[in-house]
Amino acid sequence: MHLENKGFKFGEDAIGFIYFGKRSVNVSDEIVNTAIEITLKAQKRFDNSFYMSLLETLHANNINTHQEAWRYAESIQLLA
Repeated sequence: MHLENKGFKFGEDAIGFIYFGKRSVNVSDEIVNTAIEITLKAQKRFDNSFYMSLLETLHANNINTHQEAWRYAESIQLLA
């Protein structure tokens, strides 16, 4: 909702996938929101598989905050 308020529009399929990823990986709303932001910045659109892979990677690396997630994305040159 926060990103939609900033002008990003998500289809119902994307919204459903966002919630599916949150439930299946069991991460916080903060990490979900950050993964969405990183996905949009890296892919220039919402990419389901990229988002899911990123969520799984953040979870596997015990990344739990917005700052840690951005630092990790930068460290692996995801946003190059």
